[in-house]
Amino acid sequence: MSNNTNPNYFRLGIFVLGAIGVLIAIILIFGSGKFFKKSFTVETYIKQSVTGLDTGAAVRFRGVKVGQVTLIGLTGDVYEKEIPLLDRREYVVVRMHIFGDSVDSEDFSGLIKNNLRARVKSMGITGVNYIEFDFSPSASHYPELPFSWQPEYPVVPSMPNQADEIISGIQKLLSALNELNVDGTQKKFDALLANLNILMAGDGKNNDGLITSVKNLNVLLDRVAKVTDKEQLNILMRELVATMVSLRQTVSSIQGDTTATFENIKQASEQLNEFSRIASQSPSTLIWGEPPVKITPPMNGVQK
Repeated sequence: MSNNTNPNYFRLGIFVLGAIGVLIAIILIFGSGKFFKKSFTVETYIKQSVTGLDTGAAVRFRGVKVGQVTLIGLTGDVYEKEIPLLDRREYVVVRMHIFGDSVDSEDFSGLIKNNLRARVKSMGITGVNYIEFDFSPSASHYPELPFSWQPEYPVVPSMPNQADEIISGIQKLLSALNELNVDGTQKKFDALLANLNILMAGDGKNNDGLITSVKNLNVLLDRVAKVTDKEQLNILMRELVATMVSLRQTVSSIQGDTTATFENIKQASEQLNEFSRIASQSPSTLIWGEPPVKITPPMNGVQK
């Protein structure tokens, strides 16, 4: 009986071993050969919630899968076991295996220095999250989270989740609206409207208002338009010409009288100089000589 069953057990063993071999081959084929790929580990620290991110989630660089998440935990359990609970930072630590066919850990460190950042992103409406690597131009606004322990793997600085940023912005807006003094703003707005009404219509006392001022300006402009009318302008020009002619005659008359007066003054000055010369040379002639010619002062610029 036992001799007849031994070959069956042998065949069964061969079948099981073959099935295991086929299973391993399938895993290797559908796993895209990742078991033979070089890889290295990096980690990041996140201060916000990572709900929806699970172990095995993809790590992508600009949408291309470059690794997968291997561990999600708290720094209190990984690095801060010896620190009192109230003094722990309690970041979320996410460790990732990066496939290193085209990049190694040293190259990756250089990318980190060039503002490579990690961020939790959502896969559409499914709610499945993954880790996205990318270079951020605003990396200086999100400095690396401080820590006091020696990390086991290179640390990629993280950035807040975009959804968290949007929610945070909405919360700040609501907080600002709550702090806004609506009653005070309404009173100031009412006072502004009252001042505008006074400016436009006036207060009935000393301020006539902008409307009245515009009416007065229109009246003034109408008068100016009438004055600048062609007929009125001709009359004004004739009167102006007549005034200029009269002014010129007056100036000419004054100029002639002034010239005659200056001539008489010149003659009188010459006679006085002659008298002074004779007196200095021959004083006796002032007594025994003939009387000097009578000088008649000028009257209205005419010598008589």
